[in-house]
Amino acid sequence: MISDVRLCVIGLGYVGLPLAVEFGKKIPTTGFDLNAARVAELRQGVDSTLEVTENELKAAINLTYATKKEEIARCNTFIIAVPTPIDAAKRPDFKPLIGASTTVGQVLKNGDVVIYESTVYPGATEEVCVPILAKESGLVFNRDFFCGYSPERINPGDKQHRLPTIVKITSGSTPETAKFVNELYGAVITAGTFPASSIKVAEAAKVIENTQRDVNIALVNELALIFNRLGINTLEVLEAASTKWNFLPFRPGLVGGHCIGVDPYYLTYKAQEAGYHPEMILAGRRLNDQMGQYVAGQFVKLLLKKNCAVCQARALIMGLTFKEDCPDLRNTKVVDIIAELAEYGIQSDVYDPWVKADEAWHEYRVKTIAAPEKGRYQGVIVAVAHRQFRDLTAADIRAYCAENSVIFDVKNILPRDQVDGAL
Repeated sequence: MISDVRLCVIGLGYVGLPLAVEFGKKIPTTGFDLNAARVAELRQGVDSTLEVTENELKAAINLTYATKKEEIARCNTFIIAVPTPIDAAKRPDFKPLIGASTTVGQVLKNGDVVIYESTVYPGATEEVCVPILAKESGLVFNRDFFCGYSPERINPGDKQHRLPTIVKITSGSTPETAKFVNELYGAVITAGTFPASSIKVAEAAKVIENTQRDVNIALVNELALIFNRLGINTLEVLEAASTKWNFLPFRPGLVGGHCIGVDPYYLTYKAQEAGYHPEMILAGRRLNDQMGQYVAGQFVKLLLKKNCAVCQARALIMGLTFKEDCPDLRNTKVVDIIAELAEYGIQSDVYDPWVKADEAWHEYRVKTIAAPEKGRYQGVIVAVAHRQFRDLTAADIRAYCAENSVIFDVKNILPRDQVDGAL
């Protein structure tokens, strides 16, 4: 019964916090995070990810916070929403998921349900997480405790598609658990739910959502490379092609973030473990991963054409986050541009009004500036389409530059005839 649920949401990031807030409006909910500073800011009504407003936090009248496992021992339903990154070899890194499963396993009781939202390959919940829950609790899976899987579909920075308005896939380890999980999410998801036949199906559905987008963007990125060689405006081609009703309107660009640039590696890892080498998916990943170096290379060529001394040049990088209008730095590919420019001896000033300087330094050892200086730069790369940048004209941006300068517009936010290069 939903009325008997004492819920705990593990991980209060971009995924977990909106969940905790929505459930906290209706049922007793504890938001758990090991980051004491994160919990402290939420208790003060502040969400640094900007996904939830102060008023929304206040509306969650049944939501409390915790940082110690003893504080969640009374809960009987757990939703785990922690990151699932990749390691340096682009293999799944389950450390956050293992840690969260260990914590929950140590407080698990007879009849409890554990639901996972983290993106994984098909089978990971039952192969990686369930054994940890069983070992730590001493309980038997599907007799003493049960599991569900309901993949997250949060789009950071998107104020139109919010948690309640996105259809939720649900699943459970038994028919009864599946029904319970579906009813639980149905209490807060106004868009409705889609019950999957198994946990594996739900896991697979999530991982292919982002894999499909990754492959589609890779195709458009490759088209941009081709059209650049042919002297054709890629954006004009895409706009013309988009007049056909079934053309998919993807745009070229940098593919970062916690999902699209990461999740396909979970699927390819499992595919290779099963004896199949995925060709298309990995080709798309390789192509998308090289786009930062490509942008930097094109920028350097434009400098050379204007007889700029490359090794003495200073560039302004506008934007550091992985997407526009949000402070999310996870897996941003802008750092690839910065690193490649450094290989040419070009120093970069990074300006992003959405980013905290200490976070940029902690994550990437990138120093950000409070504001660009006028007349200082030999070139500008508009890397992220923040609204603050969209409000600028090409002349506004050119004012940051010295004479004989270069503007490269990664996001095509400026008229093509007013910039020197674009994707």
